[in-house]
Amino acid sequence: MTTNLGALDWAELGQTVELAGNPLAGRDLLRLLDLSPQEFHLVLSTALANKQLWKANAAAMQAQALYAGQAVGIILEKPSLRTRVSFEVATARMGAYPVVMSDTTSAFSRGESIKDTMMVMERFVQAIVIRSFAQARIEEIAHWASIPVVNALTDDFHPCQGLADFLTMYEHKGDLSQLKLAYLGDGNNMAHTYLEGGALCGMEVHIATPVGYEPLAAYVEQCQAVAEKTGATLIAGHDAEAALAGADVVITDTWASMGAEAEHDERVAAFTPYQVNAASFELAAPGAIFLHCLPAHRGEEVTDEVMDAGFSAIYDEAENRLHAQQALLMLLMAHRST
Repeated sequence: MTTNLGALDWAELGQTVELAGNPLAGRDLLRLLDLSPQEFHLVLSTALANKQLWKANAAAMQAQALYAGQAVGIILEKPSLRTRVSFEVATARMGAYPVVMSDTTSAFSRGESIKDTMMVMERFVQAIVIRSFAQARIEEIAHWASIPVVNALTDDFHPCQGLADFLTMYEHKGDLSQLKLAYLGDGNNMAHTYLEGGALCGMEVHIATPVGYEPLAAYVEQCQAVAEKTGATLIAGHDAEAALAGADVVITDTWASMGAEAEHDERVAAFTPYQVNAASFELAAPGAIFLHCLPAHRGEEVTDEVMDAGFSAIYDEAENRLHAQQALLMLLMAHRST
């Protein structure tokens, strides 16, 4: 029996997952397409429930200590603010212990092989969170590790940021399948992630980039295959005005991601027509919100008048990194049901 996911509302989709239990126990999350539409909803609904419970009674939530005695290895091979703090706090709120290894003291700083490092790490911790470079690197880590591995950012994907962003969209705008998301800027890891999340929840996603900076075609094709089942509409093109027209959510990102800083001046010339400012934002739908994963280069990809506007939800979005990641870890680290 097939299910028309596009016809299900948010609550019905959640009930579908709950009846099946927790299918994520012991799994990895290397990109959002590792999840089914139902599993994507499960993470977001768990995050929302945790967030509401914490705000209602933080002491009781903390006292649960559901994962006491467990530990999470947090490996940061790239600089981090939101990722490090949110994962550390999320792990602590679960009752587990965060083991942070960063930069020159990361787990791989001594040149040991990925296999040997993972074989040792899994004797100490119950999950690995890693912020790294090539997607292939994190895939190799997951290959050798028998414990859950979470992608906290690679050059190709940023699934944890994506979970936080789609949670924020749901909180502010409701049913994700009824929304249009406009993303302007570089066809980078965030563009790939928005296409994946949009495909999973049946959303309309319109990516607009300069020529030569498009999302990778292979990833677009993979997302389109999912979109055919969920009813999502995915467009990757170059027309910023078409992307913004009637958008319920407007998103941008830095024009020069980590590793591309040397191209900054060249990119400014190419990306200036894609700046999100007060004038361009007027093309969006009434009540539209603005998101940015941060850090932002104010005055480049976005102006202060948009960043600081009442419709900007960037700080809610940043907070939701904590709630989305806590939900994800709780689900991945849960015991498999027999």
